[in-house]
Amino acid sequence: MTDSGTRNEASESNADTDAKSERTGNQRVCRDTGREQGLIGKYDIWLCRQSFRELARDMGFQKYD
Repeated sequence: MTDSGTRNEASESNADTDAKSERTGNQRVCRDTGREQGLIGKYDIWLCRQSFRELARDMGFQKYD
């Protein structure tokens, strides 16, 4: 009985670990190019910085001098 109890606890801890691993790491990619680096995620934009530079004006952002 003790072994089955430890198995249940182990499986529950594995489930917790799996849920935590899904929340950690870089899961977001650029919507335009699929790149993982240089992401702009503020306001749920999720574009790499290169794509953002190209699409920002179309999205309504203005460049100030």
